Amino acid sequence: MLNGFKDFILRGNVVTMAIGLAVGSAFTAVVTGFSKAFITPLIGLATGSVGDFSEAKFTIGKTDFPYGLAIAAAIAFVITAAVLYFLIVVPMTKIQEKFAKEEAKDPKAEKRDCPRCFTEIPAIASRCAHCTSEVEPVSAVEPVALGLEKIPVAR
Repeated sequence: MLNGFKDFILRGNVVTMAIGLAVGSAFTAVVTGFSKAFITPLIGLATGSVGDFSEAKFTIGKTDFPYGLAIAAAIAFVITAAVLYFLIVVPMTKIQEKFAKEEAKDPKAEKRDCPRCFTEIPAIASRCAHCTSEVEPVSAVEPVALGLEKIPVAR
């Protein structure tokens, strides 16, 4: 029973997830600190509040509603999301696109209609599978471009 738990904990994806959570929480603390130190006071100055905007509140009866905290949390979230998107997601997407292997094009994927029976056949076909009439292969589909340089095309 304990061996199974040990195997689960020592799996690579669990350790990677734990490291990601630790780095993410540290990053969130940095962004929240930056937001509290610079962004919220600037918004407070722009809106006429004195000092820290996150301390803004309104009172109904004897209950305080600290709406400044909610706005400060929303600002910290937007900053965190923007930094993660522009500094991690966009570069990783570009790297993945750069190193992604081009999938080999399927020569049978390009289709056309048989000129005799009007059924759909592959563009490189020299004979219709339905009516067995000989058809001229489409010249726009080059065998070399499709990786078929060793397959003879009847003309």
